Amino acid sequence: MKAHDGMYIDGAWRPAAGADVIDVVNPVDEQIVGQVPAGTALDVDNAVGAARTALPGWAATPPAERAARLSALRDGLVARAEEIAETVTAELGSPLKFSRTVHVGAPVAVAGSYAELAAGHAFEEKVGNSTVLHEPIGVVAAITPWNYPLHQIVAKVAPALAAGCTIVLKPAEDTPLTAQLFAEVVDGAGIPAGVFNLVTGLGPVAGQALAEHPGVDLVSFTGSTAVGRRIGAVAGSGVKKVALELGGKSANVILPGADLDKAVNVGVANVMSNSGQTCSAWTRMLVHRDRYDEAVELAAAAAAKYGDRIGPVVNAKQQRRVLGYIAQGVAEGARLVAGGPDAPRERGYFVSPTVFADVTPGMTIAQEEIFGPVLSILRYEDEEDALRIANGTVYGLAGAVWAADEATAVAFARRMETGQVDINGGRFNPLAPFGGYKQSGVGRELGSHGLAEYLQTKSLQF
Repeated sequence: MKAHDGMYIDGAWRPAAGADVIDVVNPVDEQIVGQVPAGTALDVDNAVGAARTALPGWAATPPAERAARLSALRDGLVARAEEIAETVTAELGSPLKFSRTVHVGAPVAVAGSYAELAAGHAFEEKVGNSTVLHEPIGVVAAITPWNYPLHQIVAKVAPALAAGCTIVLKPAEDTPLTAQLFAEVVDGAGIPAGVFNLVTGLGPVAGQALAEHPGVDLVSFTGSTAVGRRIGAVAGSGVKKVALELGGKSANVILPGADLDKAVNVGVANVMSNSGQTCSAWTRMLVHRDRYDEAVELAAAAAAKYGDRIGPVVNAKQQRRVLGYIAQGVAEGARLVAGGPDAPRERGYFVSPTVFADVTPGMTIAQEEIFGPVLSILRYEDEEDALRIANGTVYGLAGAVWAADEATAVAFARRMETGQVDINGGRFNPLAPFGGYKQSGVGRELGSHGLAEYLQTKSLQF
């Protein structure tokens, strides 16, 4: 696709307020594949103004009509699926097959789910002698990350549209071309001018201006916990509602009696998927001491099969960060059984699929989010020990439990301090709430719980 040299504001592509641009780099070969404008506080102000002007009309639009626009949006994504996949591959570096199935497939499913939810949601309910109205919260600032560039946009924009909110989107600076393509699809879906607006730019400039803008009612941010803290503080000072989907260090707990081969192979695939750039990845594998050595062998063999089949990480900074964590793991005494701290290619931001054994719970690689294709395997003595290790980080976003029978797995999962747990390889459900305990965030995305984030309540007493 050809990059736009303006912002999508009030239903049209408009020149940016300033002349600065952001280069978009392909992480496979380090070549520039496009440029987008680096938005300023003035661009943000224009976008928020358009969103505020459009809010009364969109909020008053019947839910069935909002559902129809969301259906058109989903159909537009489907019609341009291949172009979207190629764009994600160009700016994120993910293999094209993965871009097609996950980077396009998941957001199409989510957009479709919100078309149905908008049509069927009860925006009014009777509670005793009161009627409770569920109304749009207002203007939404959506600040999205680069790791799933379209999915993270749709997971915010679709429920906001379904709720009757208007939106200003500030996408990650590494993957803005996908966001521009999304804006084109919005434009073709018959969504009124000003309801959706796009400002490309740097986080500390455009993102900050958006989070602190007095015309914004809700800030929805996905990204690192460190940036989430700052966004939360800025939004809190303005008494705005905030939704934060942040970091993770999720545990994959393999209980005695589980199908070890399947649990390990699925676990390795989960960590290597998207080059490890997934906040909910099961980056800690917990195995009982009696089967630990067998699990390490299986994991090393599984990681070796990936070789060049995973793409690079997103940029040079991220590559340095991930390789630094691998070097730190070695320095702290963990045993490398696959991969290592050296870049596997001279060009491109690649990291070898890496597996550590003999990892103890207090090691840096067992506590901090690495955001790369790095798996730590920890041993435990009994279920209570496994639970202590699983819950023993500041995060609580996702996880997995494998057991010989479902009841045992569920009993363990109920005691985990985390927002999502897959039982014996349970599949992704676009209707299930996604979000974290502890420092993994505030609020939920997807399904009816995700829709509720964009609504506020009013009670009428009779």
